[in-house]
Amino acid sequence: MKIVDVCAFFTPHGGGVKTYIEQKLAIGPQLGHDITILAPGDHDAVIERGPGARIVTIANPRFPLDRKYWYFDDEQTLHRRLDELAPDFVEASSPWRSPTMVTRWQGAAPRALVMHADPLSAYAYRWLEPILPRPAIDRRFEVFWNHLRTLGTRFDRVVCASGELQERLAQGGVANTALHPMGIEAGVFSPRRRSVALRRRLLELCDLPESAHLLIGIGRLSAEKRWPMVVDAVTAASQSMPIGLVILGGGNQKKRIERQIAGNPHIRLLAPERDRVTFSTLLASADALIHGCEAETFCMAAAEARASGVPVIVPDRGGAADHARGGAGLTYRAGSAIAAADATIRLLNDPPRGPFGGVVTMRQHFERLFADYATIIAEGGTRRVA
Repeated sequence: MKIVDVCAFFTPHGGGVKTYIEQKLAIGPQLGHDITILAPGDHDAVIERGPGARIVTIANPRFPLDRKYWYFDDEQTLHRRLDELAPDFVEASSPWRSPTMVTRWQGAAPRALVMHADPLSAYAYRWLEPILPRPAIDRRFEVFWNHLRTLGTRFDRVVCASGELQERLAQGGVANTALHPMGIEAGVFSPRRRSVALRRRLLELCDLPESAHLLIGIGRLSAEKRWPMVVDAVTAASQSMPIGLVILGGGNQKKRIERQIAGNPHIRLLAPERDRVTFSTLLASADALIHGCEAETFCMAAAEARASGVPVIVPDRGGAADHARGGAGLTYRAGSAIAAADATIRLLNDPPRGPFGGVVTMRQHFERLFADYATIIAEGGTRRVA
């Protein structure tokens, strides 16, 4: 198949979508497919990534709230590029404006909406659940729900990487949802990468002895990741036992998180680690991963921790919760630092023992996803014309 991914979330500066895209560009051609990532950028450009893999950028404005990103604002140019590329199958990787543009393209190719974001959890529920029950919030955001329902009728698949998101969208009346959990990079993450010496150095960095517990947090430093809540939870749990926390991440909330840490010598905020072997060794050397975001559509960090034999402490909502199943960790009430602190104490007092199964590789993910696309093509598609 010739697959074009209209990806409004792509940025060369990093993040989960970039990791996913890089894997798709590497694995897709190995499976016999031609992969094009069609993304907004500063300039029109074609970046070849080898036979059957490329990134095509269209000149578009930068996103004003985060200058590392761009957004599609020229629908006619987007349609012309799709005409030129003549795909067999089209993906849209954002639930905002760009998928509506994709539905209005007059090409015959079937198409899928890949839910790389969960705006209701990231914004509406996070902001309003302290004062309103979720059904009341959904009623107030009926316009967005109607937008998602419309997209469900105009795409052949609405691809979800977590069971909670797929179930919630289906129950909300979004048609054509399908569960396709993502995977991890093959051959990188393993309990065998655990380093006692590195663990000791990280605890020393946290001004703690080797006998203390070591937690790791991984992710973008943005509001929906709830790092201040994680800091509060670990600080509270540390009243019961010595705990060090190392957070690897970058983003626009860095100063806010540093203020929350408030000079606590046992919590360290470090830059992201780009070298994959070094990163996987850091992860495997922790005693547990702690995560605060209930808006994850999959949660790659928790999947990688599970594959590394590291138990997880995660919210009970969103994609992260999937990775605590089967004894691989504990969940806590999303948004509650007290609940997270309690889960941390309970897990560290009685840690689950890996290895933990149930994590697929990214190759397996793409094999299953592209097989689903091939079935849609063979059946002539189910999408209604916009």
